[in-house]
This record gives sequence, C-alpha cells and structure tokens, in this order.
Amino acid sequence: MEVQETRVQTDRVLTIPNILSMARLVGVPLFLWLILWPEFGGPKAADGWALVVLALSGVSDYLDGKLARRWNQISKLGRILDPAADRLYILSTLVGLTWRDILPIWLTAALLARELMLLIAVGILGRHGYGPPQVNFLGKAATFNLMYAFPLLLLSDGDGWLHSLAAVFGWAFAGWGTALYWWAGILYVVQVRRLIRADATAD
Repeated sequence: MEVQETRVQTDRVLTIPNILSMARLVGVPLFLWLILWPEFGGPKAADGWALVVLALSGVSDYLDGKLARRWNQISKLGRILDPAADRLYILSTLVGLTWRDILPIWLTAALLARELMLLIAVGILGRHGYGPPQVNFLGKAATFNLMYAFPLLLLSDGDGWLHSLAAVFGWAFAGWGTALYWWAGILYVVQVRRLIRADATAD
C-alpha cells in the first residue's frame, strides 16, 4: 500500500516491504494462468487457487505499507512497485474475467480508459519534470473495492445460492470501485492541470 505521509525515504532495495511487493508482482502471471486455465481444458478447481493468490496479494498489499511505516522502510522503489502491482493485478483480472465472459466489455473498456487517461497525465507530468502523482485515499479505496469485486465475480461463475450471493456483492463492489476509480482519476487530472498552470505562471 503506497504511503502518503511525508517521511524520510530510503534508497534500499532489499527491504521487507519491497520483497512483499516483488512477490505480488511475481504472482501476477501465476494468477492470470490460473484464471484462464479452465478455458483451455484445465480443472474448474483452478479458480479456487486463483482466489487464494488474489487473497494473498491483498494481504501483502496491506502489510507492505504497514511495515514500511512502522519500520521506517519507505523507499523510492516501493513507491513504484506498489501501484505497479495494483495495476497489473487489475489488468490481469480484467483480461481473465473478460475472456471468460464474466465481465462485460463495457466495464473493462471503462476501467482501461481510465488507465489510459492517467498514463497520458503521467506523461505530461514527466515532460514538465514531475514524477507520477501521489496515490491518494480515494484511489486506494477504489482499488480495494475492485480487489473485493473481482474475486467475488469469479466466485459467481456457477450455480447455487453461494454463487448468486457472490454476484450480488461482487457487482456492488464493482459499481462503487469503478465510480471511485474514475473520480480519483479525474482528481489526478485536475492536480496535473494545476501543476502545469503553476509552471506556466512561474515562467
């Protein structure tokens, strides 16, 4: 979890929080393989393992920020790895669930469009000498909603009361997550616009 507080950063690479973030990144291709395996003749039980990987990712996402703050191990690398892992898990889940017709194309397109908007904004910031914008609470809340939504929607792929209940809660989290995701994205764009205007005024 990315840290917003102003604290001393370290250039160390091999810290416990960074190792957790690296482990999350390694889990991305494993998760994508597990979620797509049933489409290529694999056992349906692979969905259960995919859920386990996703759950472990959520736990490590919480722990890396918690430990970084507690042990004063906030690092420049960690500030890159954490949001990168979040986005890659979201992207891999979108690919997997859309491929399996669990997510509709329009929802996938809406989330990818937001990522494209942010990519353009970061590129503009880079041309003006700024780094990527700080992840704020709203952006993290959006990510948490989506990370709850995706495993529930994966669990909804079946028959029975449990799958139906998972669908209800999964779509609720997906709706809130998508709305917050776009809201946070728009706030980032506003922040970028203010920085660029401030630079223009200073010149």
